[in-house]
Amino acid sequence: MAAKRKKKTKRTLRPVALFLALALLLGGAILILHRRASSEYEPLIARYAAQYNVPEAFVLAVAETESHFRPDAVSSAGARGLMQITPQTFEWLQTKTGEQLPVEALEDPEVNVRYGTFFLSMLLERFGNTDTAAAAYNAGMNAVARWLENPEYSDDGVHLKQIPVDETRYYVVKINRALKKYGK
Repeated sequence: MAAKRKKKTKRTLRPVALFLALALLLGGAILILHRRASSEYEPLIARYAAQYNVPEAFVLAVAETESHFRPDAVSSAGARGLMQITPQTFEWLQTKTGEQLPVEALEDPEVNVRYGTFFLSMLLERFGNTDTAAAAYNAGMNAVARWLENPEYSDDGVHLKQIPVDETRYYVVKINRALKKYGK
């Protein structure tokens, strides 16, 4: 009887071990592909991070969180590219740069990273820290400015002690996870 139980246990463990091995292989493959995608854009990100004085890790964190480094990503709101810039934000940013590029230019990784990093530099200058800047990248500058004025959400008008929108709260958490990965 004990011998039958041992055989049955071995038969039960084989599929579990096979499943775990496959899961580890798949996870490793995804990690390698993700790392390859991020490293493909690191020189571009490094260049614009230096140009606009934005921490490179912050730009990498935003690109990972927004698009998982997919230059062809398009959101349901119409945001495009690596940094997921909406056409409206792109048009507004162009009023600051003096350029007049078509919305389709957001599909070019160089244009997308340049404008995304430029926007992050503006948000960091206005809000002073990556958490608040990330919240503004997700929810909009005006929404974050209102939250900072509300003592329920901010004690000092600079840092958000609470983010009232679940999507934005979770977004900031994801940005911070990615920042740890890329080294603050």
